[in-house]
Amino acid sequence: MPSSDTRKKLRLFRVALGIAIVLSGACTAAHRREPYVRELSAAGGLTVWVVDGAYVRNNIDIEFTNFGQHFVFKFIPLNELWLDVEAQPDERKFFVDHLVAERALMQRGVPYDSAVDAADRIEIVERKAAGDLAKVVGPAGPRDPSKTHITLLETTPSRVSEWLVDGRLVRSAFDIEFTEGGHDYVYDYVPKNEVWIDNDLTSAERPFVILHELHERNLMAKGWTYEAAHADADKSELYARHHPGEIQEAITHEARQ
Repeated sequence: MPSSDTRKKLRLFRVALGIAIVLSGACTAAHRREPYVRELSAAGGLTVWVVDGAYVRNNIDIEFTNFGQHFVFKFIPLNELWLDVEAQPDERKFFVDHLVAERALMQRGVPYDSAVDAADRIEIVERKAAGDLAKVVGPAGPRDPSKTHITLLETTPSRVSEWLVDGRLVRSAFDIEFTEGGHDYVYDYVPKNEVWIDNDLTSAERPFVILHELHERNLMAKGWTYEAAHADADKSELYARHHPGEIQEAITHEARQ
């Protein structure tokens, strides 16, 4: 697992990049209908919405992942909490409790990095209480990454295995900030020559994340920093999202690198 300093750098980089690419006017009335799927709950002056994360990533901010709130993503209205549509909707309580804590701290002026650390601690306690850790313990006791594997999606010509993984178990047992996908050049808990794709993603979005992870990994294998490789992979992913007919050709190209 990356060190705490590395995790902070990755986290702050993603937030900074997300803020930088927010489109002006993204929350106008004309757009309001598009990301909203349904109201999940309302309490304490906050409304929890399930939103179409694919729409948000395609049209507002590609850095939006599982959830968000106003003080991180300015396009989210002040008194709303957004949860992405999940293919496996079994983490909502964790996400909502995280958001409530993170938002309350940031509203009081606590810096994002400190606020998310505090919210992570709350979420980790809940995940442990749910019994998730017991599901990834190997015969000898240590946590076994292979126990998060669900389906081998593909093995590339360069022998990189693309695995659909149980995102909930990854977040509970290895890295609470794992979202969408990852690979061995960034995350120490991902075995060598593996790319992981979160099963929380809808099947329609998997190809774009596969492209992102393969492209990013190929660049890092050439010596690029994570920051530079991630930004370039975002560009490739966003282009593919707006030209979906080219996605398979792009994935094949990256898989052959």
